[in-house]
Amino acid sequence: MTHPSEDSTQQLRWGIYSLLIALAVGNMAGRIMAVNSVNRSDIERHLIKQDFKRAAEKLNKQDLPEEVLQQKLAEVKARIEKARRMQRPFLSANDRSRWMAVRALVEQGTYQIDDLIDRNLWNTIDMVQHRGRDGELHLYSSKPPLLITLLAGEYWLITKTTGMTLESHPYFVGRMMLLTINVLPLVLMFFLVAKLAERLGGTDWGRVFVVAAATMATMLMPLAIVVNNHIVGAVSAAVALYAFVRIRCDGETRTRYYVLAGLAAAFTAANELPALALVAMLGVGLWACSQRAWLIGFLPATVLVVAAFFITNYAAHASWTPPYMHKGSDDPELNWYMYTYTANGIERQSYWQNRQGIDRGEESVAKYAWHVLLGHHGIFSLTPIWLFSFAGMAMWLQRGDQNRRQLALGIALLSIVCLVFYIGLRPQGDRNYGGVTSGFRWMYWFAPLWLTTMLPAADWLGRSRARQALGLTLLAFSVLSASYPTWNPWIQPWIYRWLEYCGWQGF
Repeated sequence: MTHPSEDSTQQLRWGIYSLLIALAVGNMAGRIMAVNSVNRSDIERHLIKQDFKRAAEKLNKQDLPEEVLQQKLAEVKARIEKARRMQRPFLSANDRSRWMAVRALVEQGTYQIDDLIDRNLWNTIDMVQHRGRDGELHLYSSKPPLLITLLAGEYWLITKTTGMTLESHPYFVGRMMLLTINVLPLVLMFFLVAKLAERLGGTDWGRVFVVAAATMATMLMPLAIVVNNHIVGAVSAAVALYAFVRIRCDGETRTRYYVLAGLAAAFTAANELPALALVAMLGVGLWACSQRAWLIGFLPATVLVVAAFFITNYAAHASWTPPYMHKGSDDPELNWYMYTYTANGIERQSYWQNRQGIDRGEESVAKYAWHVLLGHHGIFSLTPIWLFSFAGMAMWLQRGDQNRRQLALGIALLSIVCLVFYIGLRPQGDRNYGGVTSGFRWMYWFAPLWLTTMLPAADWLGRSRARQALGLTLLAFSVLSASYPTWNPWIQPWIYRWLEYCGWQGF
C-alpha cells in the first residue's frame, strides 16, 4: 500500500512535469508560428523598401501626370508583393527535399520532383537522379520514402478537407503539419520520459531534473520547426524503451507490448539506420522474456515496418536499396548523386559532385572524433548534461539491480556501436558533422535513452547543494545550446561561431 505522503509527492512531481511539458509545447508552437525564411526575406524586404523610397522620391520630383505616377508606384508595390510571396516556412535543402516529395506524391501521384523544382522557392541539394519506369531521367528526394509517404497521408487529408496546398497556403498547411508531426510526438516522448523517471528514479530532485532536461535541454528542440527524421527517431526510441521496461522490469506479459516494442524499434531504424542495433538488442532481450510473445508480437511487428520500408522504397525508385546506397561509382547510371539538371532554363550540376565547405568532410578521423565529442559539434560540449548519462550508466552497472544493469549495459553498448559507426567507419565525405546544423544530429535519437540512464546520476546530484549547483550549471549550458538556433536549426553551433570569432578559419 502506498503511503499518503508518497501519493502527494508523486502528484506534486506530475504537476511539475505537466508545467514543464506545457512550457516546452508553448515554446515550440510559438517558434513554429513564426517560422519563415527570414535570412532571405528580411534582406529582400529591406532592399525593396529602399527601392520604393528612392523611386517615390524621384517620381515626386518629376512633373508627371497623376496616372503615370500611380502606375510607377504600383509597379514598385508589385515587387514588394512578389517578395512577400517568395517567402516560405521551409528553411533549408534538408526539409525542402521532403516537402517537395510530399507535394509530388499528393499533387501529382509520383515521387518524382522534376516539375516542382525552381531556382527560388522549391529547390534542394538533397536529391538524386535516376531513370524512372518510363526510361527517362528524373529527380527524386534522397530521403527514405517511408516517412515521406506517411507525411503525404496527412497532407492528402488536409488538401481534401480544406482545398489548401503547400503551394497556395504554405504557412497554414506547413505550420499545421509541423505541429502534428513534431510537437505532438515530442509531447509523447516527454510523457514517456516522465513515466520512466517515476519507475526508475529514486529522488524527487533527480526525477524533475531529468524531465526538465527532456523538455528544455536536448538538441531535438531546435528541430521542432522543420520536418526531419530525428524527432521521429527519438520518439520511436522512447516508445520502444518504455515497452521494453514494462516487459523486462515490470513483468508485463501482454502481447501488445511486444508489438509496440517491435513497431517502435523498427521504425526507429527506418529513420536512423544505425538503430538496427537497437532492434537487435531489444529482440535478444525480449526473446529471453517470452518466446511465444516474441514470435506472435515482436517479430511480425518488426517485419511489417521492414516490409513498409522496402515497399515504399521500391515504389519510389524501382529499387529495393535506398538512394544513399547508390553512390561511389563513376558511372552516372549507378551513382545517383552524379547528374546535371535544368531549373528555370539553366543547367545545373549536382551539389554532391562539387561539395563545399563542411560537406567535403574531415580528413583526420582523430580530429573528427574530437569535434564530435568535445569540439565545435561536440555531444558533451554542446550538451554537457549527457556526461551525467554516461556517469549514470556506470552507477547502474556498479550497484544497480539486475534490470538496471542490463539496461545500462545495453544503452552503453548501443552508444559505442553508433559512435564507432559514425566516427570510424564512414568515408571522408560522410565525416561532415551532419552538414551545416546546430549539433551532431545523427545521435539526437539517443535522447530518451540517455535521459533514462541519467536518473541515478541526477539522484546523486540532488543529495547536496554543491552537486545541485553543478547539475544546474550544465543544464543551463545545454539549454543555451538548444536555444542558440533561434529561428533555424540549420546553422553552425555557437561553439563553432565562437571559434571563428577567435580567429579559426572554419571549413
